[in-house]
Amino acid sequence: MLEGLRALDLTDRKGYLCGKILCDLGGGVIKVERPRAIRDVFFIAYNTGKRCITLDIEKREGREILLSLIGSADFLIESFDPGYLDSLGVGYEHLRRRKEALIMTSITPFGQTGPYSSYKASDLTIMAMAGFLYLTGQKDGKPVNVSIPQSYLLGGADGAVGTLIAYHWRKRTGRGQHVDVSLQQSVAWFLGTLFPHFELEGTILRRMGPFRYGSENIQRQLWPCKDGYVVFFMLGGLQGAKTLRGLVQWMDEEGHGDEFLSGLEWERFDMLHAPQELIDRVSQPIYEFFKEKTKKEIMAEAVKRGISVCPVNGVGDLLSDPHLEERGFWVYVEDPELGISIPYPSHFAKFSVPPMKRRQRAPMVGEDNIDVYGELGLSKKEIEELSKEGVL
Repeated sequence: MLEGLRALDLTDRKGYLCGKILCDLGGGVIKVERPRAIRDVFFIAYNTGKRCITLDIEKREGREILLSLIGSADFLIESFDPGYLDSLGVGYEHLRRRKEALIMTSITPFGQTGPYSSYKASDLTIMAMAGFLYLTGQKDGKPVNVSIPQSYLLGGADGAVGTLIAYHWRKRTGRGQHVDVSLQQSVAWFLGTLFPHFELEGTILRRMGPFRYGSENIQRQLWPCKDGYVVFFMLGGLQGAKTLRGLVQWMDEEGHGDEFLSGLEWERFDMLHAPQELIDRVSQPIYEFFKEKTKKEIMAEAVKRGISVCPVNGVGDLLSDPHLEERGFWVYVEDPELGISIPYPSHFAKFSVPPMKRRQRAPMVGEDNIDVYGELGLSKKEIEELSKEGVL
């Protein structure tokens, strides 16, 4: 879809995914790294399909080369501190004067403007300041961070969307623009349901661990089983009656019958407003029943009986998932540096036409110096000299 378009990717972890999405859509993405940069796991995961060159833009020769590369680029993606590129004379306003059609996307913790714009932040900082961390963890415990940097991925995806919207604008007007992505805003945007609760009900939603809020109670939604956990919502009324009747019948057949559960009129059961004692009484026998079953056993029987339940999958479960396999989700790519074949998610979406770009391994740092700089007319000898000088 983006065949023939080129992006220069000057991001660190905060923006890797932005370039990866553009690359998956067929764009030619050149990852620009500092000389002697490290190729770590994050780099390997989120730079597949890109080409990679090294360049030190703090050196005068490096900035001149960057300006030459801009000549053939449609997009420039960067994640430097606000004002850094301006201090080097290669900020957006300077580049726009040289190439009006350039689209520059900046992905930073707090955006280009505002009182926090100059603050440095890790993913943990951003998740905390965006309000997400307040919601994760046990009810009576401390906030708990998600192990994979979510803010970087949400911001990277927003960066790709913003870049493509700006490209649509350019096709209409011929003009590029500066896309300003704040990771704090990217995360806070996904918490939109919190704010109506606060404004309309005066309720501050808090972390609940394996539970969720009802209006007058808390209800378990994460249930331990023999080999992990399953998710099961105890919904009342017409919506939940089928599921709960099916579960109670299954428990009866397995010798775990409970007269109290069997006698409940589920269609009239108001889960949101039921007293906590009643919720606890309903939950306990279900809790004991699930503990004796594996995730696969629960899932298989739930599908047969029309019970709304799902397993909590780990990485091993995902890699062996028959549904993902059927849809061709996993692609194994050889990595010569590591000497192993690594499973990658194939693509974020399926398109009827044209197909997404075929997955290729993440490049080695500087792997494409000869080819890319050769396009600028630099000879191998000149490239070698610039490498010795630390420019490349």
